[in-house]
Amino acid sequence: MIDRILATAITEAHIARRNRWVAIAVALMVVFSLVLAAAGSAATGALGADRLSVTVASLTSLSVYLVPLVALLMSFDAVAGEVERGTLPLLLTYPVARWELLLGKLVAHLAILALAILAGYGAAALAAIVTDPRAVAGLAALWRLTWTSVLLGATFLCVGYALSSLARRPSGAAGLAIGVWLGLVVLYDLGLLAAIVADNGGVFSTRVFLFALLANPADAFRLFNLAASDATAAAAGVGGAAASIPLWQSLASMLAWPVAALVLAAAAFRRVVP
Repeated sequence: MIDRILATAITEAHIARRNRWVAIAVALMVVFSLVLAAAGSAATGALGADRLSVTVASLTSLSVYLVPLVALLMSFDAVAGEVERGTLPLLLTYPVARWELLLGKLVAHLAILALAILAGYGAAALAAIVTDPRAVAGLAALWRLTWTSVLLGATFLCVGYALSSLARRPSGAAGLAIGVWLGLVVLYDLGLLAAIVADNGGVFSTRVFLFALLANPADAFRLFNLAASDATAAAAGVGGAAASIPLWQSLASMLAWPVAALVLAAAAFRRVVP
């Protein structure tokens, strides 16, 4: 079983390398991380925190947008592309189960995404430590951001597989992926804000709002990292909500989402007729 999963992962990694996804993902993370590291350092003195802790708060805001987008772009044609190219029927003739194929793709794509995250965050950490030796105090926060970013990426990779299985065409899967990204990462919080304004201190604001935040993997990721950070003030408007939610609840949401998304992807892939 492990050999079949690893064989699929190696094949997918070669395909991603040929399609320049490795270089694209690493370049995106490094460039944006360095830009935010330079821009976020201006708030260091005002917050009284070390430079890397402030950088981590800025990287959290970056990751909640960029990591899901990269993950969806990597995975939206994982199944639909195989169907369109006619390679899925050939793959299914091999002595390998569908869930093994899915896990192999996940291992390869998650390894590439983790490499990009490590490269981006590592570059930002290096820049912070070189300019401020006190920044080593923020390495624990950076490590926390790193593994939670990988969990967030795993969630959206599996969501991309599910969308790819449902659409069965790369063009349709791409549209669904962008729609899901806009819905969960961009429009979801705007909808919550509109609901709070309309509720005017009612039941939604006092009881439902915090659970609605935990129900979104992107918000759970952001809340966990900001609640555990010493520089929550660098993310205005979110620090208050992060302080109101126990740390274990946002952590539980982050751990549950990749599993739930993988089950959803496996169920959708099982219905694909080659």
